[in-house]
Amino acid sequence: MTTEQQVVEIVNKLQKFSDSFISDHGIEKAREKKKLVKAELMKSLEEVKLLEPTCEKTTYLLQYGRALNILPEYNKECEDCLSKVVKRDPSLIEAWNLLGETFWKKSDNLAAKDCFEGSLKREKNKIALRSLSMVLRQVKCTKSEEAISNVIKSVDLAKMSVDIDKNDGMSWFVLGNAYLSLFFASDQSAQTLLMAMTSYFQAEKVDTRSSYNPDLHFNMAQAYRYEESYTKAFKGWQQALKLDPEWNEPKIRTNELMCYLIKVNNLVEQRGKLKAKRLHGFIKSIDEKALGPLSPKSLADKNIKLDNVKLSELQEGRNADKLVVGKVVCNFADVAQLPFTFAMVDSNGECCAVTVYNLAQGKGVIIGDSVAVPEPFFSKVDLTLLDKDSTQCAFSSIRVNTPDSLIVNGKKLSSEHCAFAKASMNRREM
Repeated sequence: MTTEQQVVEIVNKLQKFSDSFISDHGIEKAREKKKLVKAELMKSLEEVKLLEPTCEKTTYLLQYGRALNILPEYNKECEDCLSKVVKRDPSLIEAWNLLGETFWKKSDNLAAKDCFEGSLKREKNKIALRSLSMVLRQVKCTKSEEAISNVIKSVDLAKMSVDIDKNDGMSWFVLGNAYLSLFFASDQSAQTLLMAMTSYFQAEKVDTRSSYNPDLHFNMAQAYRYEESYTKAFKGWQQALKLDPEWNEPKIRTNELMCYLIKVNNLVEQRGKLKAKRLHGFIKSIDEKALGPLSPKSLADKNIKLDNVKLSELQEGRNADKLVVGKVVCNFADVAQLPFTFAMVDSNGECCAVTVYNLAQGKGVIIGDSVAVPEPFFSKVDLTLLDKDSTQCAFSSIRVNTPDSLIVNGKKLSSEHCAFAKASMNRREM
């Protein structure tokens, strides 16, 4: 075995130690991973240094930089090594990709973009494609149209990466993130969200190591939370925390959602804590005027029929050709978390939560407003929270994807009330 081969073998062993740490040592050792990988890195670097005198210089620098790149933090020495490599031999694809990752860790997205594009100029490869997909979603844009265009490009790049190697879990993971970003950046169609989830599932299916990626579980939980599949969201954040016990974000998301659900449950159960006389007045005041353009007369002129039903008559899922109308008894404008949520009662006194996505700031409904919801998407939330009291949450909920489908006080909300949500996903993908 040549000296160059020995150096490569040492770094390959280090890479495998890091990539397979959880599967080899068990999830209970997750808290020790960073410390033990760093210790293994120091040991490997000493072995590599001993071989430097007889090793070809470019190979030595490349492998030394590759070893330093194992750790998630930016390393100046790593950048210096890899910069020397691309100057000495610009044809080395691996060096361009590693240097791009180093700039990514440095939060220098434009320099990272240049590196991955430099790699692709020399050879179409999956690492550069998926890495460029990630970078494009992080580049700051002055116009929303440019940001959306970058997200669309990032999906295309991630698809190309998957096409090169359909058994690479990392490429599927990046594709899932690209679809999730597109979901939040564009029309938020259910199909786009399904594509994101399918990509995440595929990442785990083709590569068992993906199951040990905390960011994958975190991002899946974010998608489940948006779907209002709360139990699955909690499980995803819990798994992310198990895999990376030092990461606080899953704890924060879990606590935020628990507080939100407890508050919604209590206020729906108590009908907004309104006094009986005021609540009775709200219920009595619900009439056809609240329907506005959805009134039977207005719809008849358009040859459309929507049955005005009570909350108790709704079926789980989308209720086509039906509408519900009620009075707002409370809102959750003080909760700095998506979605905007309010509770309403119908003419029978039944109460449910209404979650409104993509609502512009300051455009929410207030107590006493009349609200009509056409073809409501209805669900029943029923879960036990794993807080100190094992709180039981059980309430009815209507989901509204865009506020311009609502009728408030007899008037249809305009596009001025709409604003796309922003995705909050993983820390990093590389």
